[in-house]
Amino acid sequence: MLGLIKTKMPVLALILVAFSLPTFFTATGNTFFIMVGCLVFLYVIAVSGLDIVFGYSGQISIGHAAFFAIGAYMSGILNNELNIPVIFTMFIASVIAAVIGALLAYPASKLVFHFLSLATIAFGEIVYQIIVNSPGGITGNFRGMFASPVSLFGFPFNSNVRFYYFGLICCILFLLVKHLIVRSKVGRAFIAIRENSRAADGMGIDVRKYKVMAFSISAFYTAFAGAMFTHFVRYISPETFTIQQSIMFIIMLLFGGTASLLGPVVGVVTVLTLTEVLRPLQEFQMLIFGVMMLLVIVVIPGGIWGTMVSAFKKLTGGLQKKGGASDA
Repeated sequence: MLGLIKTKMPVLALILVAFSLPTFFTATGNTFFIMVGCLVFLYVIAVSGLDIVFGYSGQISIGHAAFFAIGAYMSGILNNELNIPVIFTMFIASVIAAVIGALLAYPASKLVFHFLSLATIAFGEIVYQIIVNSPGGITGNFRGMFASPVSLFGFPFNSNVRFYYFGLICCILFLLVKHLIVRSKVGRAFIAIRENSRAADGMGIDVRKYKVMAFSISAFYTAFAGAMFTHFVRYISPETFTIQQSIMFIIMLLFGGTASLLGPVVGVVTVLTLTEVLRPLQEFQMLIFGVMMLLVIVVIPGGIWGTMVSAFKKLTGGLQKKGGASDA
């Protein structure tokens, strides 16, 4: 039990710091960072979803902005048109996205490498065209759409501080579920497929089934993040859901590190921080991110978090060897 507590101490400390940050920023007058924290939480959920399909099951998706858009628009439309409470529309929209993700993944599960990436790009473009040319203008087309704040049992999360805590709790829950998934039989099947799909098939793993499952779970995560985004900013427009958003998700994941729990957290925080720093160079942001991503792939292919973990293991391993030699 004591050993378990020690291994989880960094995560627990991170959660405690996250819970205390709004008090610190409010006291110092830096409320802008509370808003950034809200964005961090929803992007961590989205990128964690991408990590399930890309990092753990080895499927390349460059169209995840489509699921982000489905969650965002479906939640807003269900609330605006049918007056369903927001907290329910968020889950309904995520389930719809998961079903669509499964329907997309079933025929696409036979595709690999660039063929799969092209299929997801095409899917993203289809969703974008539906948004800007929606039947009856239900999405607002290019004008965009307004949305209500999240409300739970009559308590509205209509301020940055309130949404911060809502987003933090959602983020913790989604990361916990992801941890349980990757540690389960399903997660082991994902990893086996990523390493060698033919070998996995030979061992009796239903490759298509688990690929569809990974895509469906990933779509649910990303769509829920999209719904959070809608009810946080309370206004969405098609410009947010282009292929650039999909690329940004991939950049966040690669920066932090794939196939890890905290990699998406590190990647999202790093990229959002760089986005604010590079805001004066907004026209060149994607170029700069592209160059930095190439550097990350070449220099630290495991991402920032993956490199830190590897370095720590080497350091502790070296110290243990020295300790053993000195004891001898």
